Amino acid sequence: MVVRSTAAPPTPWSRSLAEPNIHETAFVHSSCNLIGDVNIGANVIIAPGTAIRADEGTPFSVGENTNIQDGVVIHGLEQGRVIGDDGKEYSVWVGKSASITHMALIHGPAYVGDSCFIGFRSTVFNAKVGPGCIVMMHALIQDVEIPPGKYVASGSIITTQQQADRLPDVQVQDQEFAHHVVGINQALRAGYHCAADSKCIAPIRDELNLSVAKSYTSIEVEELDRSSDVVSYSLGTETVDQLRYLLEQGFKIGTEHVDQRRFRTGSWQSCQAIETRSLGEAVSAVESCLRDHSGEYVRLFGIDNGRRRVLETIVQRPEGVVAGTSSFKAPVAASAGSYNGNGNGNGSAVGSAKLSAETVDQIRQLLAGGFKIGTEHVDERRFRTGSWDTCQPIESNSTQAVVSALEECIESHQGEYVRLIGIDTKAKRRVLEAIIQRPNGQVVSSGSTKSFTSTSSGTATATATATSTRLSSEIVDQLRQLLSSGAKIAVEHVDQRRFRTGTWAVAGQIQATSDREAIAALEGYVSEYPGEYVRLVGTDPKAKRRVLEAIIQRP
Repeated sequence: MVVRSTAAPPTPWSRSLAEPNIHETAFVHSSCNLIGDVNIGANVIIAPGTAIRADEGTPFSVGENTNIQDGVVIHGLEQGRVIGDDGKEYSVWVGKSASITHMALIHGPAYVGDSCFIGFRSTVFNAKVGPGCIVMMHALIQDVEIPPGKYVASGSIITTQQQADRLPDVQVQDQEFAHHVVGINQALRAGYHCAADSKCIAPIRDELNLSVAKSYTSIEVEELDRSSDVVSYSLGTETVDQLRYLLEQGFKIGTEHVDQRRFRTGSWQSCQAIETRSLGEAVSAVESCLRDHSGEYVRLFGIDNGRRRVLETIVQRPEGVVAGTSSFKAPVAASAGSYNGNGNGNGSAVGSAKLSAETVDQIRQLLAGGFKIGTEHVDERRFRTGSWDTCQPIESNSTQAVVSALEECIESHQGEYVRLIGIDTKAKRRVLEAIIQRPNGQVVSSGSTKSFTSTSSGTATATATATSTRLSSEIVDQLRQLLSSGAKIAVEHVDQRRFRTGTWAVAGQIQATSDREAIAALEGYVSEYPGEYVRLVGTDPKAKRRVLEAIIQRP
């Protein structure tokens, strides 16, 4: 297969007529437009329909083991350069073992570091994406520098450095997925080379012709199990899909059960071990566990080679309802709300009948930040004195387990105040106090949470002297405490479409000397974004970390 590559055209800004330099182990499809001073490293695969043109901005460099997938466009402006890892200037630098996926646009000046993943139809322009970053689908990165190892959710628009600096870290399963994509494309590169070599392809064709002559009865049962026809009369289709995904990724399958009394203490017991690699047999084993332990909680999970759990999901509850993971998809589609190796769901799969969606999100964020979770309760008489009592300690770092523990605390203390606590174990201080139940039974969303003061008890002790017609008294109190503690205060907003991906945009900063000025500024931002989510953000300038995120307006 002849590679279609040409020299750069002579132009007023360049008359070098430079030609691409392609390593002998790389594969460049003949339908790729490869023009100008482009250096293609070892074991690179460039798929059909790509356009890599170093005719205006120049030169380009693509590092070894990188895959450039179908429809990708790489181009550069005549002005502007980035510094590559070799210390030289480039219009576009793409590092080693990177994945530039279908229809993405990399427009120089641009730098994409080693082991980066750039998702479908995403754009990187006049920007630097640090090594190990994961950029999901339909994202825009412009005029910023993304720190190494950051995660950019699908649909994100990152155009200010402040947005880039606040991005969350990549999780272990995201890294594994990116490595998996690189491995897939290395296999494709070898396959394309083989297809173009008659000596390589002839034995394979002979083997295929021989297999056609064999009886269909020799087909392995495991191959049939891979079809989508596997059904279950007890498990939902999403749970079957989850099992299929875990088996395809090489995970072992585990199941556990616990009765209602021991559920509160997290004393789970294992069901019969599942050793099979067959989807049908795995479904039967899970169904057997459900039957043997009807009236109990049953959960399903995967186990990786490091003996860590992934995708820990409750599939049966005592009332007999089998809970399907209705939002489960393989990581390629679910990374915007991904799960970590301990089963902490970052997506919307974890739900609660007693907690608001915002409170569940708050729990998820605390766990992702490495904080411990606690709960406290107090009756109405002692609420004014701040004499809170602790509920059962929560040792788990699983979102589902924490949600269950909070629901148990709420149920055990009906008619009282109950609050969620986030604890920084290293600094030995509280980073969040959020009231999630009031005596009238109302479950309060995170928009009505109460921040902590610097008192030894960690409780909110004072009431606001200033008032607002648009903000709740708790929000006014939070604002006052942030001002008194010297925290930086910002306001963020997001529309309904981007709310689920967490793609908040900065509305502005509040720099006020009095409560009234701050309240007026906050009310102004609320008025400016009607029909959107608006949240108040407090940041500790010394520790450079957020101490409060409170939603103050919903659509």
